[in-house]
Amino acid sequence: MVRVQLRAVRVDLQSNTPVLLLEEEDGQGRTLPIFIGTPEATSIAYATQGVDVPRPLTHDLVVDIIDALGAELDFVVVTEIEGATYFADLHLSTPSETVVVSSRPSDAVALAVRTGSPLFVADHLMELDTVFIAEDEEAPGLVEDEVEAEEVVEEFREFLDTIRPEDFSA
Repeated sequence: MVRVQLRAVRVDLQSNTPVLLLEEEDGQGRTLPIFIGTPEATSIAYATQGVDVPRPLTHDLVVDIIDALGAELDFVVVTEIEGATYFADLHLSTPSETVVVSSRPSDAVALAVRTGSPLFVADHLMELDTVFIAEDEEAPGLVEDEVEAEEVVEEFREFLDTIRPEDFSA
């Protein structure tokens, strides 16, 4: 496993889709980009920026449930890719046992950010799907999500307001 840090949540300009950038802490500076959903990107951005929301978001609720059960999120691992879909595991410890729960990487990262838990990526994924981004360089085609998180959410709300059931018919 390779220990990584959340470098940023950005938006891919071509697809207007949020992307997690997980950068290895030591080594060559490889970064694994993972496309995620807008709600998850917003949740991660809120956590990294310390934004308080009037009611707990789903990831805040999960952290509260983990705490209420006397468990602890030890670490998360992005484990596999099938097609274009990544998979992750949450490694939790309780007073009586260790539990591994399957998760989407976006949810795993959102929980890790909230709990300060370490992030890891399986070795074979770091060798397979990584890019190199210099410290002072931006990834091509990506924009900082921290500045645009609210704009992305607003665009998504506008999309939901204008979508019709007929748009999904074949």
